[in-house]
Amino acid sequence: MRISHARLAPVVAAVTTLAAAVVAPLLAGPAAAAQGCQVDYRPNLWPGGFTATVRVAPGDTAVNGWTVSWTYPGDQRITGAWNAVVSQSGATVTARNATWNGSVPAGGATEFGVQGTVGAAAPAPTGFALNGLPCNGTPSSPSGTPTLSPSPTLSPSPTLSPSPTVSPSPTVSPSPTSTSSPSPTGPPPAGCAGAVLCDGFENQTGSTPSGDWTVVHPDCAGTGAAAVDTATAHGGGRSVRIDGGGGYCNHVFVRANRDLSAVGTVRYGRLWVRHTTALPADHVTVLAMTDAADGNRDLRMGGQNGSLQWNRASDDATLPEQSPAGVALSVPLPTGRWSCVEFMVDGSAGLLRTWLDGVAVTGLTADGVPTHDVDGQWYGRTWRPRLTDLKLGWESYGGAADTLWFDDVALGASRIGC
Repeated sequence: MRISHARLAPVVAAVTTLAAAVVAPLLAGPAAAAQGCQVDYRPNLWPGGFTATVRVAPGDTAVNGWTVSWTYPGDQRITGAWNAVVSQSGATVTARNATWNGSVPAGGATEFGVQGTVGAAAPAPTGFALNGLPCNGTPSSPSGTPTLSPSPTLSPSPTLSPSPTVSPSPTVSPSPTSTSSPSPTGPPPAGCAGAVLCDGFENQTGSTPSGDWTVVHPDCAGTGAAAVDTATAHGGGRSVRIDGGGGYCNHVFVRANRDLSAVGTVRYGRLWVRHTTALPADHVTVLAMTDAADGNRDLRMGGQNGSLQWNRASDDATLPEQSPAGVALSVPLPTGRWSCVEFMVDGSAGLLRTWLDGVAVTGLTADGVPTHDVDGQWYGRTWRPRLTDLKLGWESYGGAADTLWFDDVALGASRIGC
């Protein structure tokens, strides 16, 4: 798959611009870091590049808004980030909380990630600070060189470490259940005002999705399965669990039965997703929508080279392009925790936008102006989609398998939010 975005300025400048646009509302008088604060930096290196997961634990006192900083002794340069707004000035990196993860309780923690380039020297960063006060964060040793995709046109794809958000609350069990239970009477998920589709799966009474959803196996059926799960949920007491197998025939989706024609040409989607295995080097799909203007072939969201991507089934165009620079402008889908994925498709103008946990993803943006490494391939032909349905699940075009949960799904004509 490939993805596109606006005129591509230098990556560091893009990250700095994003920080300038978002920092003001994010920080409303952050509390000072407390005794015992810890910042752990866990890198994953490969020739010419790296990713790193950064865990922030404030210690004895809660914080409401956080800023983490450190210094690179080597020649590392940040090119992208997820779950934080990150900028770099010289050797100094500054990361500020996203809109949704600024409050961290005493004894709790949160995580974010960075991606970048590196030359010959990659010594461990130093001088960690939280809200301006030193922390005793200790860099971990590199995890080695990731497995590269066999295709010569693809970028090196690091095997990303799981990035659960740790908090004092207990971790729910991922094990599914097939036991039917009474239909709950709770309200729909928050943020669904005006949405044509708004479903937290709370009205599912059996072990297999039914009613507003149908289990489908496009083209062929294998070992892929979909079930209603009452043990793992984002909100309420139910979610849909997808057990996706490796190989083409083992795909499975749940398709919305609701009439979505009222959404119109501009479609906003919101879903919460949790999964267990990092996105692989090969191509996978987790969301698909039939495009009546493209021979009823699917517009697909999934992953490739370890990061999120969009893909057109009709010509296999991807957003972003699967070059090293293009992949660096996307982000992984964190494992082991719930993530909020939002998208907008404007069929009349041929535009596409994507947000992860409320933060716009540069590489998952097609803005109408073909840009190399981003949406240059996407606009290789005129694209005016007319989307007619919504499918959530798993499709693997290689050997990758995954277990996913979907919850609090919404679709409407305006942005719904997380």
